Amino acid sequence: MEAILTINNLTKKFGYLTAVKNLSFTINKGNVYGILGPNGSGKSTTLGIVLNVVNKTEGNFHWFDGNTTTHDALKKVGAIIERPNFYPYMTATQNLKLVCKIKGIDYSKIDKKLEIVGLHERKDSKFRTYSLGMKQRLAIASALLNDPEILILDEPTNGLDPQGIHQIREIIKQIATKGTTILLASHLLDEVEKVCTHVVVLRKGAKLYSGRVDEMISSHGFFELKSNDNPQLIQLLENHESFGKIKVQDDLVTAFLKVPMQSEDFNKFLFEKGIILTHLVQRKESLEEQFLQLTDNNQN
Repeated sequence: MEAILTINNLTKKFGYLTAVKNLSFTINKGNVYGILGPNGSGKSTTLGIVLNVVNKTEGNFHWFDGNTTTHDALKKVGAIIERPNFYPYMTATQNLKLVCKIKGIDYSKIDKKLEIVGLHERKDSKFRTYSLGMKQRLAIASALLNDPEILILDEPTNGLDPQGIHQIREIIKQIATKGTTILLASHLLDEVEKVCTHVVVLRKGAKLYSGRVDEMISSHGFFELKSNDNPQLIQLLENHESFGKIKVQDDLVTAFLKVPMQSEDFNKFLFEKGIILTHLVQRKESLEEQFLQLTDNNQN
């Protein structure tokens, strides 16, 4: 696969604080990548380094084939890493013309980009009349003006209402279908699960997981259980090779599977051991459950 961005052992320290710790991953062409982690996990710092606005401490990164300077490579990159910053008294079209002038881009691109983000009908409205969601969509239009090979978005739906969030996510998916690679930083599991094909999970600057979203959530799932004898049930589960982590909350036992298992086979096995289940639900793990397991297992 053609690599757009390759990061090798990247580290960034601010005094005693290590914001990014020995981070390595590759962004390949044509995918939607999410850098997922809570606030303070190093997402924005990582984006800042590859966009040349933050200096790295150690490690390296390169764009495309590695023979292009970062300065030249960034001409093929569209990025929004801060709140949209346009002139409030100017219209959307006037603001985008200014961006075109600065970047040496033909004005003919403007209408098409405004159509992509659903703002063509409001192109002659002043920026100050826009809602927060519309401002964010105009920022995306601006970042698309140079027909970038990769679009980088830092927390693109932050602060938006549900309708605004939905619109931005749909726009991101639409842009991706046209072949543009996308890298977005988010602390929202739901966002990554709905929008991204790949995910890099960060915690305190370190990578916990990197790979496809569907592979991350393609575990064998788990059973939610209640029984007439929970202590015996828990002991059986802990000694059963098909189960990994066992969680107990109040009287609900959650048992995570290491191999596929049918609920009827499991129920029969427990019945033969003298355990009567009063509650049995088989579920697939969501990205949230996987994420919580990852962070629980990496507390130190």
